Order: sequence, then C-alpha cells, then structure tokens
Amino acid sequence: MKKKLSLNHILGWVTLILLLVVTLLPFAWAIRTAITPNAQIFSGNYSLIPTDVTWINFKRVLGLASPEEDMAAGGSGAKMYFWLYLRNSLIFTAILVFGQVLSSAMAAYAFARLRFPGRNAIFTVLLTGMMIPPIFIVLPNFILIKNMNLLNTFTGLLAPYVFVCPFAIFFLRQFFLALPREVEEAAKLDGASHLRIFAGVVVPMMKGPISTVAIIQAVFAWNEYLWPQLVGNEHVVRVLNVALAVFQQASPSTRPDWAGLMAAATLQTIPMLLILLLFGRTIVSSIGLTSAK
Repeated sequence: MKKKLSLNHILGWVTLILLLVVTLLPFAWAIRTAITPNAQIFSGNYSLIPTDVTWINFKRVLGLASPEEDMAAGGSGAKMYFWLYLRNSLIFTAILVFGQVLSSAMAAYAFARLRFPGRNAIFTVLLTGMMIPPIFIVLPNFILIKNMNLLNTFTGLLAPYVFVCPFAIFFLRQFFLALPREVEEAAKLDGASHLRIFAGVVVPMMKGPISTVAIIQAVFAWNEYLWPQLVGNEHVVRVLNVALAVFQQASPSTRPDWAGLMAAATLQTIPMLLILLLFGRTIVSSIGLTSAK
C-alpha cells in the first residue's frame, strides 16, 4: 500500500530543501563570480547565471594568461603559483593524515585492549584536550617552533598536528571496543604479538572507521589557515589557503580582484568535494554507528 505523505513529512522535506539551498548558495555564488568578468561584478545583475560567461579568471589563476590578458581582465598583475601551492597543500594534508591516522589508531587500540597502569587517567587527559580551544595553544607552539628554527619549513607546519588527535582516538576506540575478542584470541593462540594482531587482524576489519577518520582529518588539514599562515608564509612552503589571502592582498583596495579570487577558491575546493562525494556515505554510516554505541 502506498504511504500517504503526512504533514510532518512535508515539513521535513521543506526544511531539508531550505537548508540545502542555504548551504549551497554561497558556493554557487562563488562559481558565478568566478565566471563573470571583473567589470560586471558590480553592474547590478544579481542573477545566478551571468550574462557574459568567461573562463579568463581560471586561466589567470592557473598561470595560462599573459600579463596583458591579466590586467585587461581586472587583475593586479600578481602571480598565483597555483600548482606550487597545490603541491604544498597536498604534501601538508597527506603527511598530516598519515601521521594522525597511524598514531591515533595505535593509541585507540591500546586504550581498548591493553591493560596498563593509569590507562583511564591518560584517556581522560586526552579527552580533555578536545575541550581546549585550538587558539589557546597557537602562541606557545609558535614560540617553540621559532626557537627550534623551524619557521617556513614543512617540519614546522606539521609538528603540532602530525601525531595523535584526541577526537580520532575517541572515535576509533569505540569501534575497537565493539570488535569480537575471539578473533584476536585466536591470533594470540597462534603466537601473534599485539603489533601483528593490530596490523594483520584488526586494521583490515576496521577499514571503514579508519577511512572515515582519514577523510575527516584530510578536510581539516586542507582547510587549515591560521597555523600555516603564521609558520609557513614563505613562497616555498605556502599552502593554498594562505596563497588565496596573499592573492587578495596583492590587489588594490579600490579595485579588488574578486573574480580571480573566487576562481582560485573554486579550484581549491575541488579535491575535498571529490573526496566527500566519493566517501560521504562512509562518513555518515560510521558516525551513525558511533552514536549508537
């Protein structure tokens, strides 16, 4: 029998559609600005579809336009080394994700399975770290990195983040606790050590949650701005988020290059959008299972 739509269902769908529109409207407007000539941005046309679509702003950002074309399109002449900054962002994100996922998974397994003095106290201290605003530790970390002469290096960029993450430990520990012990006990009877059990038995069974943590941390690393701006502002280690701010500051305040900035911002979001589109279902299902536990 066909189910009749109730008032609650209709209100729910309307609310979801409104939330979706509010969420996607800024991104749609950014794309609209990116394909609009600079001279027409303040023309009074507020339609989502511009009258004169152009790709010159993307060419300028990718370094495919000449200086004359850049100036004619409303640019300031400032170069955007997009591919270099993209490489830096990929290096920063990849190393951070690998380090945090590996160390957090090992720590979560230890808290879930091993028995050692002070285990609960240490876990409580780690959870307390989730309640401390990150801005509180920026200045101490910056002074430490400066005293170690690690400014404008990938080591300085990654040092505060590359190891354990309290959220990742808590998230993975919930799944480790739910794993059946019989499989691990069978491996112990075969003479396997804790490290071998973790690498050969537990990790293959935890691909879903571990992938979810990796995606969440990748999005965090890709969107990080404050710390890379403080520590890695030099050209050779500058990430895309910092490069966008520098690109904006290079244009005069009386004639900002909004079209070029939105083109660069649109390109900057593509890698994470692809990851979320491909693995979004994994994230939702893993978070749902965690809340059920």
